[in-house]
Amino acid sequence: MNAVLSKPPLRQRLKPLLEGFDIPLLLAMLWLAGLGLMSMYSAGFDHGTRFVDHARNMALAAGIMFVVAQVPPQRLMALAVPLYTVGVALLVATALFGITKKGATRWLNVGIVIQPSEILKIATPLMLAWWFQRREGQLRPLDFGIALALLAVPTLLVAKQPDLGTSILVFGAGFFVVFFAGFPWRIILPAMILGVAGITALVMSEEKICQPDLEWPVLREYQKHRVCTLLDPHKDPLGKGFHIIQGEIAIGSGGLTGKGFMKGTQTHLEFIPERTTDFIFAAYGEEFGLMGALALLAGFTALILRGLMIASEAPTLFGRLMAGAITLAFFTYVFVNMGMVSGILPVVGVPLPFISYGGTAMVTLGLSLGILLAIAKSRRGKKG
Repeated sequence: MNAVLSKPPLRQRLKPLLEGFDIPLLLAMLWLAGLGLMSMYSAGFDHGTRFVDHARNMALAAGIMFVVAQVPPQRLMALAVPLYTVGVALLVATALFGITKKGATRWLNVGIVIQPSEILKIATPLMLAWWFQRREGQLRPLDFGIALALLAVPTLLVAKQPDLGTSILVFGAGFFVVFFAGFPWRIILPAMILGVAGITALVMSEEKICQPDLEWPVLREYQKHRVCTLLDPHKDPLGKGFHIIQGEIAIGSGGLTGKGFMKGTQTHLEFIPERTTDFIFAAYGEEFGLMGALALLAGFTALILRGLMIASEAPTLFGRLMAGAITLAFFTYVFVNMGMVSGILPVVGVPLPFISYGGTAMVTLGLSLGILLAIAKSRRGKKG
């Protein structure tokens, strides 16, 4: 007797993969992805294949996000030590044998040219979350010291390349894990007070410290110029201050409703430098105005709030730390990019998530959001 085995329909086979996805988080992502495609088409339709490439990168990131979302957090935790070790080893190899472009040694040829610092944006918080999960219930001051040492190694290696923007992101993503793990406020508050005092002193003494023949300790000459340009961009309006001034003009000229889709004069007359990458928010603000900026901020706010809610409800310490760190790292991207384009932070080369062009950054974003979705699915599985 021959048995006839009926193949289940495609919908039934896909159901286990699609179940448990966090719908509010996905809706926020779709909203931001739509705005990203629209703004890239407007800013880059006359800029080669930027729009097509941006759509391709977004599709690749979505695929990575979907695959990573299927992986249980316990398996992600098992990747922490090897991924961190490989990432730090690649950073050391970059320092010794890396490719130098425009004075920065950030790339390594391993058959293909890669930028190892991108790996550490995920590997560093993953490693620290793994460490605190192991020490759960028995944390001592020494454990925080070890965590800070694990954080300092990749941060300093990336800063030495030099790549200040990426080192800030690596440090931020890792420090958020340490903060959520219970790093004492008696250390954080004095550091914050010193930071505010330092910034105040910097602003008040700008005339003296920004003299051409004065060298700053620790910071390189180009980093000094970035800070001094931020303090007074009109000292060199056609040189180092050009980026900041043109970004402010573009955003301000957008007014309440903007000049209209594909009608930005500052954008398409090439006044905005890097209009499809670091400074795309200036092009967006010019064409869509304050109302468009609020729509964009609403999407970012929804994603961040949902991410923090997922973190608060995660069933394990590892999940809580990773979800919180990924969410606040996302906030750091948004705050630093919009801040530097608006002239309140130095220009450090940080992309705006979903909006800026960039393959590596988009893949990193997809990986991060995939981990966040995996943590959300594990939370639902635990409730069930």
